[in-house]
Amino acid sequence: MQSRLDPPAVPAVSHISNRWLQLAAGVACMVAAANVQYAWTLFVPEIQQAHGWSRAAIQTAFTIFVVVQTWLTPIEGYFIDRHGPRVMVVVGGLFTGLAWIINSYATSLMGFYVGAAVGGIGVGCVYATCVNSAIKWFPDRRGLAVGLTAGGYGAGSALTILPIANTIASSGYQAAFFWFGLLQGTIIILAALLLRAPNTQELKASDKVVQSRRDYTLAEALRTPVFYIMLAMFVLTVTGGLMAVAQLGVIAQDLGVKDFKVDLYFFAMAALPFALMLDRVMNGISRPLFGWISDHIGRERTMFVAFTMEGVGIIALGTFGHNPWAFLILSGVVFLAWGEVYSLFSATAADTFGTKHVGKIYGLLYCAKGIAALLVPIGNLLMEATGTWSTVLYTVATMDLIAALAALFVLRPMLIRHHAVGQAVAPAVAPATARSVAAH
Repeated sequence: MQSRLDPPAVPAVSHISNRWLQLAAGVACMVAAANVQYAWTLFVPEIQQAHGWSRAAIQTAFTIFVVVQTWLTPIEGYFIDRHGPRVMVVVGGLFTGLAWIINSYATSLMGFYVGAAVGGIGVGCVYATCVNSAIKWFPDRRGLAVGLTAGGYGAGSALTILPIANTIASSGYQAAFFWFGLLQGTIIILAALLLRAPNTQELKASDKVVQSRRDYTLAEALRTPVFYIMLAMFVLTVTGGLMAVAQLGVIAQDLGVKDFKVDLYFFAMAALPFALMLDRVMNGISRPLFGWISDHIGRERTMFVAFTMEGVGIIALGTFGHNPWAFLILSGVVFLAWGEVYSLFSATAADTFGTKHVGKIYGLLYCAKGIAALLVPIGNLLMEATGTWSTVLYTVATMDLIAALAALFVLRPMLIRHHAVGQAVAPAVAPATARSVAAH
């Protein structure tokens, strides 16, 4: 029987609906931010045609965007852990919308570079905060929740690929930048108003995946070898997919399949926009799919399967990509196997180091994407030097296969030792933590 002095019991269903509402708001923000990265390839040929700049010069804007988005994430993580999700995502929405508005007025490369930097700040705030929120709200389903959130970013642009392409064709790329920038920024700000951080009574631990019994600080995480293994694997795996995101339109053109008409009887579309739409869908599906799988069989085993699939898919794309149907199917396989990196590494970081400081820790780990972005222009140079994209694709496929083997034979035994040490230390840490809390 409940005493009148006891606090009223909170029905379980209200907790469930509330945390799923938090997840839905985060996914909406990610969908609205996705175009800044994933629709960029649609604008590159139009910008080149309008101004006559080289591909490499235009693609530098993409590199700036990714570098700013990723390398500022540790700083954004500090503010997330300190101030919570709502303020950070509102700021992110303002910068995300402003980025494309700047692009709509840009008449020089520097203008696009400024827009890319502003977009990197905005999308970085949105991405880091929403992933952080999913990590904290769903310790029992972390892979799935982070996968759904990251999937919103990976697949979000599938909804707007055709409208953006049609706007570019009918009104010019400037109009597409302006109106979609305004729309995306507004959606992010409105969804951000629903976000908040969970309290301890709203959390349920996982019984299937080993998770840290203590919260590591950033300094403590940086003193562990497992952090650097995850960082190296992240760089290896993210490079190939990121290069495909930025260069898919160029690769399709150079392989001679860009304008091939895909006729599926109930609709027809050019190969490139069809591939972009299919790839966004596959990219989005992969994140919750592999995240859910990792909740049941473990992160490292899932990494091995996904990274191997990506490596084999990239090799096949380099071998058979001149065939339009092979190009469509294999690019979909590559994106299916690539998108999960953002759910697996973020969930693994939280499992390994706890959630109290995960904004800063995963923020630094996420800088792997910025390192990989520096390799995107090198891909263009390597292609021009060898005269074929196969050299580039075989190189990044080798990187994926190395990471796949490292997941099983390096990361897995290292995590077993890491958690054994953490469990031994946790009982000694807990009393001190309790005394500290009591003192306050």
